Amino acid sequence: MQHRIDPEELGPSGLGMTRAVQACVHCGFCLPACPTYGVLGQEMDSPRGRIVLMKEVLEGGLPWEAALPHIDRCLGCLACEPACPSGVSYRELVGPFRERAETVRRRSWSDRLRRVLLMETLPYPRRFRLAAAAGIWVKRWRRLLPRDVRPLLDLLPDRLPRAERWPQRISAEGETRARVGLLPGCAQSVLEPGIQRATIEILRRNGVELWIPAKAGCCGALAWHSGDGRRARAAARVQLEAYPGELDAVVTNAAGCGSAMREYGTLFLGQPEEKAAGELAGRVRDICEFLDQLGPRPAPGFAKPVRVAYQDACHLAHAQGVREAPRRLLRATPGVELVELAEGHLCCGSAGTYNLEQPEIAAELGEYRARTILDSGCEVAATGNIGCLTQMRYHLQRLGSRIRVLHTVEVLAAAARGKWPDGE
Repeated sequence: MQHRIDPEELGPSGLGMTRAVQACVHCGFCLPACPTYGVLGQEMDSPRGRIVLMKEVLEGGLPWEAALPHIDRCLGCLACEPACPSGVSYRELVGPFRERAETVRRRSWSDRLRRVLLMETLPYPRRFRLAAAAGIWVKRWRRLLPRDVRPLLDLLPDRLPRAERWPQRISAEGETRARVGLLPGCAQSVLEPGIQRATIEILRRNGVELWIPAKAGCCGALAWHSGDGRRARAAARVQLEAYPGELDAVVTNAAGCGSAMREYGTLFLGQPEEKAAGELAGRVRDICEFLDQLGPRPAPGFAKPVRVAYQDACHLAHAQGVREAPRRLLRATPGVELVELAEGHLCCGSAGTYNLEQPEIAAELGEYRARTILDSGCEVAATGNIGCLTQMRYHLQRLGSRIRVLHTVEVLAAAARGKWPDGE
C-alpha cells in the first residue's frame, strides 16, 4: 500500500508541499518550459520528474542522495508555473524541500567552504567589496586556480565602481505622489551602484519620497534560494522591522530580492512573524511594476532612436508575474524601439549562485541567451535583475559583442535625462 504524504509530519510548510505534489497530474506541459530539461533532456531534470523524486523522498521510498543531484540542477526559475495547466505551485515544494535537504545531506569540504564564503560575503557589501577586489587582483592567475573557483572570478568586472551612500530619507521632486521604502541591496550595491542611483532618480522625478533604511541590508534571497532557511529568516526579520507601516509600497530593483520578499509568508509559516511577513510581502513591488501603476511623468526620451531588447528576469516574470509593466514603460519612452528575444521565457543561467554551483549548464544557457540578443539586432539589452545583467554582459563579451546591458530602470532614467550616462 502506497504511503501518502502527511502534511503534519512535514511541519508548517507541509500543507503547501503536499498541495504541490497532489496538484501535479504529470501532463508534461512543463517540460518545454524548463531550461535544464532543454539542456540535459532527462526526465528527472524536469519539473515533473523532480516532483516525483521529491514525493518519493518525502514518503520514504527514495533516499535523499538519489534525488539531490537533480534537485540541485533546478534553477528555481519557476518557468514551469505559468506553463502548468493544473496550477502547481512548484515554489511551495522546492524551497521547503531544499531547506529540509540541508539538514540531512553531506557536502564535501570544498563545497561547504564555497557556500560559507558566498554566504559570508555576498550579503554584506563591505565584505563583498573586499572579496571582489581581491578576486579581481587574483584573476591574472586564473589558470593556476582550482576549476571550481574560476566561474566566480570570471563574473567579476575588471574594476569595481566607486561605492555610493544614500541618506535614509530622500524627498520627491515637485508634488509628492507616493512614499515608498527602497531596499538598500547588497551585492548589487557593490557591482552596479548605478542601478540604485537610477532608481532613486526616476522615483524622485515621478514625485516619490523614499525611505532607505540603512539597517535593512540583505533580504535573505540568496540563503532562501540555497536552502538555508535559518539564515534567510534572520535576514528577513531585519526587513520586517525596517519599513514603517504608512509606506505605500516597498520597492525592489532586483528580481531575486523581490521574489524572495514576496515569499516571506511561506518562509515564516507557523512562526510568530507569519502575519507581519505576509503583510510586508503584500506591499513589495518591483520598480517597473510600481512606476507602471503610478503612471510615469512624460520624459524627453532619446533624440537618436535606439533598439532595446528586453529580457525577462525569471524571478520577475515567473515568480512575481511582472511581464507587461517593463514593456509598457519602454514602449512609452520616446526614441525606444522595443524588440523581443527568441524563447524569451528561458532562463539566462544566472539564478542567484547557480552559475557558480552549476557552471556548465549555466554557461550553455548564458551563451544561448547572448546569441539571441545578438540575433535581435538590438543596441541595448535591458533586464530587471543584477544576476541576469552580469551573466548576459559576460557572455556577450565572450562573443566579442559591445552591446550595452543595463537594468530597465537605467534605460528609463537615461530617457528622463534625454541622454545616456556617458553623454551619447
